[in-house]
Amino acid sequence: MQRLIPNPTEAATPVFDGHVSDGARAVALLRARLAAMEGLAASDLDGGENRFLSFTAVAGLSGLADALPWPGLPRHALHEVVAADPAMAAASGFCAALLGALSQGAAMPVLWVTRQLTLYGPGLAALGLNPARLVIVRARRNRDVLWAMEEGLRSAALAAVLGEADDVTLFASRRLQLAAETSGVTGFLLRRSRSPSQTPPPSAAVTRWRIAPAPAPTDQSIAVPRWHVELLRCRGGRPGHWLTDHQP
Repeated sequence: MQRLIPNPTEAATPVFDGHVSDGARAVALLRARLAAMEGLAASDLDGGENRFLSFTAVAGLSGLADALPWPGLPRHALHEVVAADPAMAAASGFCAALLGALSQGAAMPVLWVTRQLTLYGPGLAALGLNPARLVIVRARRNRDVLWAMEEGLRSAALAAVLGEADDVTLFASRRLQLAAETSGVTGFLLRRSRSPSQTPPPSAAVTRWRIAPAPAPTDQSIAVPRWHVELLRCRGGRPGHWLTDHQP
């Protein structure tokens, strides 16, 4: 089982002290140090395509490739996506694009736990998520969403799990993160944005994003999804803003 929480009793990770002459070894030391900061094993950073989802594999998101300290989005982890719009349309589309890439790459279904039956099959297909590979669970209560998410994340038969939940404690997010670590299934926690003046609640998610809708280009005959993507938190990453166009 891979851990994302470092054990303070383990031996200290090598630190680059500026006196290493071998460039390759210096890079390895820096990567190991970064892995310790995130709680990822150094071998995970070398896991390549099996451990990460490359943003270049998702239409319109290749510009995010340099935002994270890894080769891509860690698969065996929980990621938080905050919707800036009350309808959560843009954030749902962003997640659908990622889910589609994960499902296609693994040739496995994904689980979407929702409290509203508002998913539109043709729209999801346009974003790269095949409805035939989508399992939808409707949960009436927030705690039911979290329970279904955790059960799904513990199943190696899924490529990814997404849950729509607003009230998630740090303890609950840690349970979801642990389940994702254990199975290798990617988790997404989709939630509505709080007031910009409020500090985001603590979470065990490895990354936190905020997604807002953006006006479609006026010079195109067919409108394409356009999003304002913001990386809010990722230790070792490069928080920033991006304007993305999803064009399959």
